[in-house]
Amino acid sequence: MRRYTAEYVYTLTSREPIRNGFVEVAADGTIAAVGRQEGPVESGILAPGFVNAHCHAELSYMKGLFKKGTGMAGFIDQINALRDTVSPEEKEAALEQAFDSLWAQGVVAMADISNCADSFPLKARHSLYTRTFLEVFGDRPEACPSVMSGVKKLQQESLQYGLDAAPTPHSCYTMSPELVTASSAEGLKSGFLSFHSEESAEEEEMMMSGSGPMWDNRLRNGILPPPPTGTSSLEYFLDRLDAAGLGTPVPGHVLLVHECCLTAQGAALAKARLQHPYIAVCPLSNLFIHSTLPPIGVMRASGIPICVGTDSLSSNDTLCMVDELYCLQQAFPELSLGELLEWACLNGARFLGKADTLGTLEPGKRPGLVRITGRPLLTASSKSVRL
Repeated sequence: MRRYTAEYVYTLTSREPIRNGFVEVAADGTIAAVGRQEGPVESGILAPGFVNAHCHAELSYMKGLFKKGTGMAGFIDQINALRDTVSPEEKEAALEQAFDSLWAQGVVAMADISNCADSFPLKARHSLYTRTFLEVFGDRPEACPSVMSGVKKLQQESLQYGLDAAPTPHSCYTMSPELVTASSAEGLKSGFLSFHSEESAEEEEMMMSGSGPMWDNRLRNGILPPPPTGTSSLEYFLDRLDAAGLGTPVPGHVLLVHECCLTAQGAALAKARLQHPYIAVCPLSNLFIHSTLPPIGVMRASGIPICVGTDSLSSNDTLCMVDELYCLQQAFPELSLGELLEWACLNGARFLGKADTLGTLEPGKRPGLVRITGRPLLTASSKSVRL
């Protein structure tokens, strides 16, 4: 048994911390006790392990290659040009470094996007838990059956490694309507789905009016854009889910990633038509690509649980959860550290269906334990370390 102390202990059974608290942890990582410490304590903050709710770890080899501020159309052009430009050995080394860095900073679980099998061996042996979303693309309706056949084969390969993995749609602008519906229906058989939604104003313009940089990008690259609907890309996605005939509200945990253009009306639709909606914010990625932050006020008012992700090293300088929280704290000073940690720990655990073991510091759970520098606000130099 080992006892750790801190000026602020965030159990996340409440957003308020225990001042001058302790956490006792058994040798196997089980929380044995939490309470107030008599006598001196160590500086900083104790919190449960983080849950990275959105990452593309297999793109870690792209670190430092991208120009910032290009908008989504420019970012897509870059990723198409730079994908698969290094050796398999370099990819593997970058992926392992990313996983080890996430683990060292205190990430215990992750919702990770995969387009291939590169990450499967590492995920099978690493201590960091991942639920893998096997993301599909395909703009031609007639190709939907072959795309689905391919992703089901990839899922079978992932299952051979013992991974939790299932298909998921990428976004409205990379897929035919038929493929959005088919991949969503298949993915929700697992109970979980992830979807890039309303990431940029360019995406919304494309869906609303069939115009703008994203629309032009699709046509220039010989990609069939989605049919303009005059509605948001979120509403388009919800309509494609309805087409799957899964019932209303659609069952399962559905993660809406980014939502930089979310409105109160869109949030209300998501709550009405999804049984368990979640939102993943990746603020540093949004700033990297198009200098925009998500509408946190709209998200909070909606009551949809908010999670935090790092996105990938193609659109971020680092995979650091504390940096994401510091960014949010600076942009939205009304957010308490307790609320931010709830997003970064507990809500991610809830989305992944792991809240029985992760997300809070409670006796009997094994959520991991993280020490964060700061008191109680984060600073630009705040870091986290696994204990």
